[in-house]
Order: sequence, then C-alpha cells, then structure tokens
Amino acid sequence: MAPPQRAHILESLSMLSGISIRNVVLIETLDLELQSGMIALTGETGAGKSIILDALGMATGARSDKGLVRKGCDKAQCSASFELTPAHPGWKALQAADFDVDPSEPLVLRRTINVDGRSKAFINDMPVSVKLLSELGALLLEVHGQHDGRGLLDPSRHIHMLDAFGSYEAELKFTQTAYIEMSAAENALGDLSEAAAKAEQDRDFLSHSVEELDRLDVRVDEEEELAAKRRFLQGAEGALSELTAAENTLGDGEYESRLSSALAGIERVRARIGGGDNAASNVMTSAAEALERAILETQEARHAVAQAALAFDVQPGALDGVEKRFFAIKAACRKYGVEGAALIDKRREFAESLALIDNVDAELAKAKAKANKAQATYIKAATALTKARVKAAERLKVSVLKELPDLKMDRAQFKVTVEESGPSALGKDKVRFEVATNPGSAMGPMDKVASGGELARFALAIKVALAGNDFKVMVFDEVDQGVGGAVASAVGGRLTKLSKSGQVFVVTHSPQVAACADHQYLIEKASDAKTTHTSVTHILSGDREEEIARMLAGESITDAARAAARQLMKAS
Repeated sequence: MAPPQRAHILESLSMLSGISIRNVVLIETLDLELQSGMIALTGETGAGKSIILDALGMATGARSDKGLVRKGCDKAQCSASFELTPAHPGWKALQAADFDVDPSEPLVLRRTINVDGRSKAFINDMPVSVKLLSELGALLLEVHGQHDGRGLLDPSRHIHMLDAFGSYEAELKFTQTAYIEMSAAENALGDLSEAAAKAEQDRDFLSHSVEELDRLDVRVDEEEELAAKRRFLQGAEGALSELTAAENTLGDGEYESRLSSALAGIERVRARIGGGDNAASNVMTSAAEALERAILETQEARHAVAQAALAFDVQPGALDGVEKRFFAIKAACRKYGVEGAALIDKRREFAESLALIDNVDAELAKAKAKANKAQATYIKAATALTKARVKAAERLKVSVLKELPDLKMDRAQFKVTVEESGPSALGKDKVRFEVATNPGSAMGPMDKVASGGELARFALAIKVALAGNDFKVMVFDEVDQGVGGAVASAVGGRLTKLSKSGQVFVVTHSPQVAACADHQYLIEKASDAKTTHTSVTHILSGDREEEIARMLAGESITDAARAAARQLMKAS
C-alpha cells in the first residue's frame, strides 16, 4: 500500500487515509488512498461493496473467517492506515497495552487469514493479538447497517454516547473520584474487619506466644553468640587436658634443674679459665647467657600454659546451660517460622495483633465512619450525575426524533432509558437506547426491532444528534435502503452534516446520496472465462456527473439525466 499522504488536514480526531487489500474474495489487488469528508461507494448490486467492508472489518479486528480467502490463494490480507490526532483515545489504549507508538506517524492495522483459518494481526508491522487489534479497531471505526452495528448494538457503549452528548464532565469527574475514594475506604474497612476477626480467633495463641517470647527474651545476634560459645565449650574439655599435661611437664622442675646444672658447670669453667677478652672466655659467656634465657623462658612458658589452662577451666554444666538456651531459641524459630533475631519482630507483630483486638471497636468505628462518609459523597455525586443523564437523555431523544421524519421514519419512536444499576466509576446508571418502528409496537433493543436499513437510519439520526462528540470513522451501509427522492436527499444532507465533524463512508445506490459526497468511488465486477474480480475507481470531479446520471437513468444516459445529475450535485 502506498504510504498515506500526511498533507491531509484532519478536521476530526481520526481519518482512514488508505486501505490495501490482497486476495479477499473477488478482490485480487486493491490499493486506495482516501480523503477526508464524505466518501460514497457506489456500484451495481453484487459488485463487491460488501467485500470492501468485510476486508476493512478484517483489518480492524472484526470476526472474520477463511471464507474471505480468494479461491486458489493461500491467504487473504488487508491493511488499513489511520491518521489520528494526539488527543485520540486510541493512543492511550496502545500505551496501556505497553505498545510503543509515535502519535506523529500513521497507525497501520493489518490482518492476514490463511486458507486453514489461522489469523495473524499486526499494528505498525508489529505482531499483536487479535484481541488488541479488535479493541483498537472499535475505537477507530464504527459500521452501521446491513453488515455491522457494533457501536449502537452494544448496550455497554450507550452510556458513553449519552455522556459525550450531555457535556457534564464535572459530574463525571466528581463521581469517578468519589468512587475511587469510596472503594478505598470500603476495602480498608474490609481488611480491618478481616484482620480483627482473625485476631480474635487467635487471641489465645497470640497471648501465649507473646508470653513465651517475653520469657525467652531473645537479644539481637544472641543465636550467633550462643553458637560460638557452644563450639568453644564443646572443645574446652580436650583443650584443658592437653594444657594440664603440658603444665605438668613444665612444672616437674626436672628440665629446669638440668638447665641450672648446665649453667653451674659453665660458670665453674669460666672461673678456671679466668676472665679476659679471649675467644674461649667469650664463647663461655655466650653459652651462660643462652642457658640463663632458657631458664627464664621456661619459667615464662610454665606461667603462660598455666594461664591458658585457667581460660579453659569452665564451670561444670556450662555447656549444658548454653545448649539449653541455644536449642530453646532454635525451637522457637521453628515454631514461628523465622530465624534468630526475627523472633523479636514476630513478638512485636503478635503484640500489635493483640492490641488491635483490644482497640478493634474504636478502629472499626473510625473505619466505618470513613467508609460511610465516602459512600455518602459517592451517592451524592452519582445522584447528581443521574439527574444530568436523565435531562441529557430527554434532549437526545428530542434531537433524534426531529431527525426521523425526514428519514421516512416519522412513525418510529426512540427513547433513552436510564435505569439504576450497580455502583461504578461511571455512576449507578445503566443506559439503553430503545426504538419502535411502528405505531403501537413495544419499545425494544435496536437490533431486535429495526431492519438493516432502519438500523442504519436510526444510527444516522443518533450520530447527527451526537455530531462533534465522536472520534471514530463512520461507515453507513445502504442507509438509503427503501427510500428515494426527498428522503434520500435528506439522508445525503445529514451525512454531509455529519462529515463536517468526522470522516464518513456511505455505501449507496441512491444518486441523491452520492451527489452529496465529497468523493465518489465506483465499484465494478468483471468476469472472463476463468475468473471474476472486483475493481474500484476513484471518480474524478469531471466524471461524477456522468456516473450520477447513470445511477439515475440506468444504462441509457439521457441529457435529462445529466441535467438532473447536475442539479443534484449543485443542490448538495
């Protein structure tokens, strides 16, 4: 598909700027660059107008199947390129889905369907789920008529349409804020009630646990200190035995006596040889000094060993005492599922739960008061919103009913029902559009009461009433079904009005409607001996008179038909 022209000036929030179709039923290859305003799709019945709508639905995530694949092909593919202003909600939807997008660039939705029914979806050539494609497509495109009516036929969307028409943004925002605050207060009350109930059930356990942990009175890092002391005491008995043996060896005096005898012998030799500075005298002096040091160090060693033995001389039963404390802490850790000093935190937790039980009535009273206040604020906001909706519903009803007579539906009825529903951020209302097409008929859902053409005209009347409050490209499929003359002109006029605030496509057989369009595309079907295919031609301004004349007169175009066509185009 050729890249869309960014030269288009978007007067609305969105525009379908191009469509590319490959191997969809009768369409082998089709690339269209589209314009803003009102676009008419014309052609004979069966030429393939519905195929283009089916392909567009496929690209935007509508339900599709392998029946769209052209005979003899492996897959069908359709791409739809949209230009959106930065304010379009589609960008927020993509950001919420963690999809990286640039609002200054076109948004291209693409889908392929294989002949075996498998489907793949893409946004800007990035693979996505069909669900995301469908959710985004619902924000970009709305089809009314024979083939689709997702916007109006989905009652969940009626409340959003009424709110867009009503212009009571302040009430909506106040209600949303009040709902968030009410939900938070109610959740807090529920959590407190649940915690208090559980604490009451566990009162005996909590009291016993606090008392037990108070008696244990664990200190920070105590478990590690006990483990180290236990290792010391476990080795103390063996160490004391070794040190006692060493002390005994050093303390029997035999080794020191021998050293003293040796020193005495050295001293006698020194006395015989006399003093003086000679080699023999110096050697004897060194020997005597060494023996003196040995005697002194032996005495120091005996004292050091004795001191070391005192260090390992522990009180009887010391190991038992340490192990009893160590294993008591270990048992408490296993019981409460924590490690060491975390018992201190566990004790605090139990004490806080007990305190909650003692203060639960006061705390619950405060939480209930807060929840009640938030609920009252919400009810006040939601009630004001309901009043605004009821007034807007009556105005919308009047606006739509004014449109119906000119659309040859003067006997039809339309109403907007606002009923009470469960609370939500949108208030406490359920909104539903209901219609009756004949006098005396009961009002009912649009899809159950209206025919395809009637549904499209109801949609047109509603959309005209909502003009300027929508952000989707709109497609009307045979909205002129069963009408002609002045009624068809009225349909065309309302489509023109609608196109001033957003891009509008209309599939039509009516020359009066086609004459109102800003652009016209002729859809034709041709066959040869082997295949049948559909083609689409953009009818340029100079040729539109001839095509509208053909729509008026059929195959034999007369001067009168041309004059009538010229008059229709001039009047539009």
